[in-house]
Amino acid sequence: MEKILVIDDERPIRSTLKEILEFENFKVDTAEDGKQGLEMILANKYDLILSDIKMPKMDGMEVLDALIEKGIETPVVMISGHGNVETAVEAIKKGAYDFIQKPLDLNRTLVTLRNALDRKEIVKEVKKLKRKVSKGKITEIIGESAPVLDIKQMINKVATTDARVFITGGNGAGKELVARQLHEKSERSKMPFIEVNCAAIPSELIESELFGHEKGAFTSAHKQRKGKFELADGGTLFMDEIGDMSMPAQAKVLRALQEHKITRVGGDKEIKVNVRVLAATNKDLRKEIEEGNFREDLYHRLNVIPIHVPSLNERRDDIPLLVEHFLAIICEDQGVAPKTVSATGMVALQDVNWTGNIRELRNVIERLVILCDDEITAEDVNRYANPK
Repeated sequence: MEKILVIDDERPIRSTLKEILEFENFKVDTAEDGKQGLEMILANKYDLILSDIKMPKMDGMEVLDALIEKGIETPVVMISGHGNVETAVEAIKKGAYDFIQKPLDLNRTLVTLRNALDRKEIVKEVKKLKRKVSKGKITEIIGESAPVLDIKQMINKVATTDARVFITGGNGAGKELVARQLHEKSERSKMPFIEVNCAAIPSELIESELFGHEKGAFTSAHKQRKGKFELADGGTLFMDEIGDMSMPAQAKVLRALQEHKITRVGGDKEIKVNVRVLAATNKDLRKEIEEGNFREDLYHRLNVIPIHVPSLNERRDDIPLLVEHFLAIICEDQGVAPKTVSATGMVALQDVNWTGNIRELRNVIERLVILCDDEITAEDVNRYANPK
């Protein structure tokens, strides 16, 4: 049931609107002035606000200003007296959905409210679609610490080349983001960026995933399938967790890098590919080479330009910037008013041992947004973020 707040200093109007809207199956709260109305808005979640303009203590325009300042996007329909039409037009320019002139017309009021609610749903769906479309797209690397500035400088130097880049760092540190930055800033940016997580694919399927297969190549190969190398042709192939790749697959990758050709599983035709390969791992590949788990010749082919992504514990000065970034995104995703972190709360976040790096930080911020009040305190962090 949709919830509406009616703010008006005239009791008969409040009572009439409440009765009519409840008959139309809305849940209705009322407030006798803007001050009380704003307090109720901050304490509750409403689908629509119906507010008079001229009221004691705090008028409708002041309520609208406060909602805009706090980032509350609930649609507002203003109620205007004969002398307040110009003010109502100003309110619409500020962001109010519409205004209804007194004396209120029942049909006009209901149509306006339903249109405002419909528009709210459309806006919500558009935001969801935009977030879906934008997922995976490049975003700037957040941070101004010395290690991050070094990475940004390195990306700017090598992105426009076709040099292979070998990215190292812990889980959740941001290796994929570095790879996406390298692609986005390259001359291949309009071509595909294809990612494959070598650790997530069973060893018996990794060759098919990378190079494709012909129909009948194995029991479940019911039709021909292109692999990641072909899909990335002209663009960039990001091979994440390459240290987990099987030795036979490593041999084929080495050949693809040397000859710019691949052969599908079960086929004998050589297919030319023009792909820039970026690789990443959280393992010590030199140790893996010593233990016979990784080919040294492949390692040297991949490790033309090394970039190490530091752990979050090594770049604690960036935590305030990352927190603000995640707060904005998560509050919007959750459909809640923007939240802040107190000074002591930020210090507490910087004191956490972030073993899961940026991925863990984002999860903790989402937890704090859901569980905490408007201002996140040090006590909240100590309670929910597992400090040292």
